[in-house]
Parts: sequence; structure tokens; C-alpha cells
Amino acid sequence: GWRLLNNGHAYLERDNQRIGLIGVENWSARMNFRRYGSMPEAVSDFNPAPVNILLSHDPSHWHAEITGEYPFVDLMLSGHTHGMQFGIEVPGFKWSPVQYVYREWADLYQQGRQYLYVNRGLGFIGYPGRVGILPEITVFEFTRG
Repeated sequence: GWRLLNNGHAYLERDNQRIGLIGVENWSARMNFRRYGSMPEAVSDFNPAPVNILLSHDPSHWHAEITGEYPFVDLMLSGHTHGMQFGIEVPGFKWSPVQYVYREWADLYQQGRQYLYVNRGLGFIGYPGRVGILPEITVFEFTRG
């Protein structure tokens, strides 16, 4: 019953309201990660909805391609960084060494009318744990504006 959006799109419709969902395979601005994603393929025949959400694993994709070339993307949901599984996060202060590698590495960012949310994730890479950067599940509640 799952539909993978590997360089594709779909629409969610409810009560005559529509949200466009676009999904791309991994696309990174960093050369040490391969680019499998193709926005041109993902949006081929895409008719933008009133709200359009892009699912793209690597947050570097946002500045490298999305904000300049795809203004109809309202929100990009990303992950990848895991907050480097290490850092300090207390009210009013957030730091992790990953911020020296990724400009956007956790939480919500905005440029103009476009938003990026980077989730810290649940898992790990390498070290099987976390210090100061907790696992995260994000719940979004969309309301009519």
C-alpha cells in the first residue's frame, strides 16, 4: 500500500483541498554523496497545488537547487545530518559540529516564502548512540491560513 516517490509526485486531497507531494531520491550539494534525485523528472507534468511539499533527504539540496529554481515548493522536509548525534541543545542555545558542514542541520529555516525543516532522525551512523542531540519524531499540523 506504499507508494514511493522516487523522483515523482502525488497529491493528497481532502474536503476539496489539495496538497502536492514531491519526492526525490538522494540529491546532495556535497560531492561525497551521490546524486540520484532528479527534480525535473519529479515535477514532470506536476500541476502545483495551493501547498507543495518536497521530500528530499539531504538539506543541502534546498539552497543548491530548490530556492532558486522551484519557487512553488513551499516546504522541504529533510533529514540526513542526524545532528551529528552530538551537541548541546538547551532552551535558547543549539550547537553541534555538524553546523560547520551543513548550513541547515536541525529545525525550521525560511528563505522568502519557502521553508525547510531538517529532522534529527531516530537512528545513527557509526557510533550507536547520541550525546546531547536527542532522537526526533516531528508532527506537523496544517491549518487553513
